[in-house]
Amino acid sequence: MNIKTLLSTLNSISPFELQDSWDNSGLIVGELYQEVGKIYLSLDIEAGMLDAVEDGSVLVVHHPLIFKGLKRVDFAVYPSNILKKAIKKDIAIIAMHTNFDQTHLNRYVLEEVLGYEVTECEGYLAYFHVGKPFGEFALEVADKLGLDLVRVVQGCDFVESAALCTGAGASLLGELRADCLLTGDIKYHEALAAKEEGKGIIDIGHYESERYFAVCMQKLLETKGLNGIIANSKNPFSYIKG
Repeated sequence: MNIKTLLSTLNSISPFELQDSWDNSGLIVGELYQEVGKIYLSLDIEAGMLDAVEDGSVLVVHHPLIFKGLKRVDFAVYPSNILKKAIKKDIAIIAMHTNFDQTHLNRYVLEEVLGYEVTECEGYLAYFHVGKPFGEFALEVADKLGLDLVRVVQGCDFVESAALCTGAGASLLGELRADCLLTGDIKYHEALAAKEEGKGIIDIGHYESERYFAVCMQKLLETKGLNGIIANSKNPFSYIKG
């Protein structure tokens, strides 16, 4: 199997045409007729990770290594340091980002991790019924996602319905048709606006909510007769308690 065939398979799982205009999903490094060795799956790529990846392999990741055009290739600076290692080892890189959010990742986290049933999917928002007090619901979410700390905006006391957007989805607050939004990377002014408008927010973290990409993709590849090896990146953040 070559890269072109693998891209076709990935496209049948989650069409690349669904990606947002600012996104850069698809083939990032490699060539279409390059033969595929092993397939590794990860949220992101770290330099150390490439040391353990076999030469001639393919990395299918969630976040594109290159979002915007590179003005220079300085091997001491990210992401050029990653590109250098990948090219030296003949490793291809394919990104499945905003297209995969819409078709699979939000639904997977909501149903398989949080245990709720999707009632409707609208773009990046996966809606579901809750019917619980805000505090109880927030603690449940934190427990199921394994969060030691969880930031919340308690704009409402009771959550009848909620929506989930993995990664960074606070910009969607204006479109929210529910009492509460679960997403990551909440900014101060977004939190302030939500509270004033009576909407709750539970910050489920960017990495913490998207780290399920690899296992979700692995299961989807199995349905296509392909084996994906999980090589998850680590959260760049750590937490210090005062």
